[in-house]
Amino acid sequence: MVESIHRGFIAVIDVDGGLLTSIGEIQARTYFRSAAKPFQAIPLIASGAADYYNLTPRELAVINGSHSGEAIHLEAVSSILQKIGLHESSLKCGAHMPFDEATAKQLRAAGRQPQVLHNNCSGKHAGMLALARYLNESTADYLDPGHPIQREILNVLAHFAGVQMGEIATTATAVATATAVAIAIAIAIDGCSAPVFGMSLESMARSYAQLVGWRHANLKPELAAAAERIVNVITEYPEMVGGTSGRLDTDLMLTTRGQIISKVGAEGVQLLGVRPCERYPKGLGIAIKVEDGDTRRARDPVVIETLKQLGLLDDEQLTKLSPYLRTTVFNHRGLEVGEVRTCFKLQ
Repeated sequence: MVESIHRGFIAVIDVDGGLLTSIGEIQARTYFRSAAKPFQAIPLIASGAADYYNLTPRELAVINGSHSGEAIHLEAVSSILQKIGLHESSLKCGAHMPFDEATAKQLRAAGRQPQVLHNNCSGKHAGMLALARYLNESTADYLDPGHPIQREILNVLAHFAGVQMGEIATTATAVATATAVAIAIAIAIDGCSAPVFGMSLESMARSYAQLVGWRHANLKPELAAAAERIVNVITEYPEMVGGTSGRLDTDLMLTTRGQIISKVGAEGVQLLGVRPCERYPKGLGIAIKVEDGDTRRARDPVVIETLKQLGLLDDEQLTKLSPYLRTTVFNHRGLEVGEVRTCFKLQ
């Protein structure tokens, strides 16, 4: 019998803003969390800062990633900091154990504490610092929502999501005006202390449709060029976005040979972009939110099932990704006692 149920919402949007299919209330508002990283990286490229500091494709990829804290990730982030002339102490993302189990085990065995570079968002923060340095802005308060780089990130995100800037407010303002005006983007503090953006699931999906469908989108030339570059680097170096093992983002981009870009977010959020193809000539943006915030048990199967129902995964790809589609439940003796499986159909 069914013991537990995870509820959620899915929105699938084309580059023109049309709703292809959905499930649940797609006007429900939630936070982008780390799925916003491509838009937080776009100003770095569009401004010319990435080229000024000669950032490599691998380094740009880790700036967009929620990395596993492996050596390749720490080396890339350290290289970025060296190029911009800052020490890792400038990163204000905090520290946590690496997502990569082998790396975390090595740290524990050596009696070492995780460093700020191990934070899965350290690449994003290094990118923000690079932009601040390039613009000759303060690096001490680069996470302040009022900082010039954060305002530019907000402008970019609003542009891709199709949200009017006049509707944007911080959380504090939203509390005071909630009864009088609909707030399209709410700003709070993310787990890494950077600003985090809240908006409707539909708007989130639209942003990824614009990202992958940059050629067909109504974007400023510099933003379209930056979007193209970001999509290329994260699909060329997917291991820098996630990790070398056990990461859905990485495995999905590898298995689909870069046809689908994938970016996880905390609290059950997943954003996907389908690059223009024969089935979807202008591409698609897909936003998924598991309502209870589950990050692995429910969200991963929902991601694969959604792509399956959209006809985007062939049999061979489904086989390779099957560990993410069906989660087996084992008891403490290692006996298989149940499974987690999807039970939804897109409308």
